[in-house]
Amino acid sequence: MITKQEIREMKWKHLTDHKLGRFPFPLNNRIPNFKGAESAAHLVTMIPDYKKANVIKVNPDSPQLPIRVQILKDGKILLVPTPRLRAGFIMIKPEWVPVGEERRAVSLSHMKSYGREIALSDIPNIDLFIVGSVALNRDGRRVGKGAGYADREYAIIRELGNPDIPVISTIHSTQLTEADIPKKSFDLTVDWIATETELFRTNSTYDKPSGINWNIVTEKELIDMPVLCEIHELTRG
Repeated sequence: MITKQEIREMKWKHLTDHKLGRFPFPLNNRIPNFKGAESAAHLVTMIPDYKKANVIKVNPDSPQLPIRVQILKDGKILLVPTPRLRAGFIMIKPEWVPVGEERRAVSLSHMKSYGREIALSDIPNIDLFIVGSVALNRDGRRVGKGAGYADREYAIIRELGNPDIPVISTIHSTQLTEADIPKKSFDLTVDWIATETELFRTNSTYDKPSGINWNIVTEKELIDMPVLCEIHELTRG
């Protein structure tokens, strides 16, 4: 069976060889920024769940910057996880951002100036969950960059009592794969895929994480992500 790392390497190489990526470079070892990210973001706004959502969580990577901008322009609340989840989540409300400064406000280097780090106990109910990906199968199975943060972020909000919500990913169409992506119980799957040319439901039959599986959380993870200790105290203390 093909491994996730083999799929990653193939997709990174393809995007690089065919010049389908853009800054930051290299595309390897990250959620690759792709040409057409703005078109994919526009398609996301067509999803009924997006239109009715009030609070949306989006990863901080470059290819999802256009959808972060659009969320604020559409008057919705944006939640962005901090690097390695060390400080939990940053919340940015549209009324905190002057008109015309949305792109600056959602950039990784400036979002703290416009938003606020919020305590886990203050996280509002999240309506929609947007993730970046390195590769996706049309059935919803996902390959991230290998760090497992998207999986853990979804597990965290579920552990905190958030209901199961739709998951969306934006990618370049060449990041779609027919490969039999390995799937473990803690792996996040997606419900909608938006590329630069199409938008479709995955009709995934795979369960998403319903919470944190504390049996597989390592001591290193507890050190790298102090937020896990806080969650354990909130939910198990």
